[in-house]
Amino acid sequence: MKVILASDHAGYAYKTIIQKALMEEGYKTLDLGAHTIIPTDDYPDYAVIAAEALLQQKGDRVILICGSAVGVSVAANKYKGIRAAVCHDTYSAHQSVEHDNANILCIGQRVIGIDLAQDIVRTFLKARFSNAPRHIKRLEKIAALENKNMKEDKINQ
Repeated sequence: MKVILASDHAGYAYKTIIQKALMEEGYKTLDLGAHTIIPTDDYPDYAVIAAEALLQQKGDRVILICGSAVGVSVAANKYKGIRAAVCHDTYSAHQSVEHDNANILCIGQRVIGIDLAQDIVRTFLKARFSNAPRHIKRLEKIAALENKNMKEDKINQ
C-alpha cells in the first residue's frame, strides 16, 4: 500500500513521525508537504494536493493532519469520490473504512497524542471496506448526492 501524507504547519510534527513509522513498517509513502514549518501556510492547500493525488491514483489512501482535523476534512471532501473522515479514536478509524469506504484519514495534532494518532493510522490502513449490501447502498446514495450537487472536477474529466 502506498500512503500519501500531507499537513499544514499545525500537523507537521505528527506527519514527520507517522511517515517515519510507516516506512519502518514497510509502507511506501508520498509526502506532499509541508516540508518545513511555515506558520502562515493554509490547510486547504495541502488537502487539495492530497485529494488530487489520490484521485490521480498516486497512492492508495491519504493521511491528512492539521491542528483539529476538521479543516483538512472539509477541504478534501469538496472532491467527488473523496471520503475524508475525521477520526480521533480507533473505532471510528476502522468503521470509516469498513462501512463508509473512507479513503482519507484526517487527524488533529492539537487534539490527540502521538501514540493514539499512530494507532489510529495503523487501524485505518489495515481496515477494508466490507462490501456489505447495506454499505454499498449507502455509498450509492452519497455518490448520487455528489452527482447532483457537485460539478465534475478537473481530475476526473
